[in-house]
Amino acid sequence: MIVLAIDTAGVGCAAAVFDSDADKMLGLVSETIGRGHAERLMAMIDEALAQAKLSLADVDRIGVTVGPGSFTGIRVGVAAARGLALALGVDCVGVSTLEVLACTAPETGKPVLSAINAHRNEVYAQSYEAGVPQGEPLLLELEDYLARAAIPGTVLVGSAAALVRDREAETVPDHYPIEIVARIAAMAKAQGKPKPLYLRGPDAKPQTGFAVSRA
Repeated sequence: MIVLAIDTAGVGCAAAVFDSDADKMLGLVSETIGRGHAERLMAMIDEALAQAKLSLADVDRIGVTVGPGSFTGIRVGVAAARGLALALGVDCVGVSTLEVLACTAPETGKPVLSAINAHRNEVYAQSYEAGVPQGEPLLLELEDYLARAAIPGTVLVGSAAALVRDREAETVPDHYPIEIVARIAAMAKAQGKPKPLYLRGPDAKPQTGFAVSRA
């Protein structure tokens, strides 16, 4: 199965083409852009397909990060993925950024707390055990997150981990291989249209050119 993976949920913008049958990345384009996902995404998709020597007609499934993360970036990615999937008649799968981060944790057998600094003394978080989510993703107050992070044996991943050492720390934006997004999308069960996972309201106006409903 040829999977087109899209990630616009953070400061990066990435597109990749993954062959799940051969377990091989065929094309990958990734840039740290901060803003402007709407202006760059389609060109990056074209470039990733060109690297793979494939066209959109060869794509069997589309995977896209749905958040939590950048409100405007999420809107761009989900809208683009939905539109392409509709035009191509293929499945579109949403991938949580918290799940992607959890996959970067070392395999210790211990519980993993995946957490992203949401600023405003808040944290996006979700717990995992053996790769399985425990409950729903949450928007936590910083104090609540720090209490959960202090549970002995918990493995911390994501930008919010730095807040455990210093609650005033200037955290680095989360980065993760888009290959993980592609692999999760390839294995996931398609369940209708992916929906943005915002967890809280927007911090800024959406970029023009893309729109997606919350439904």
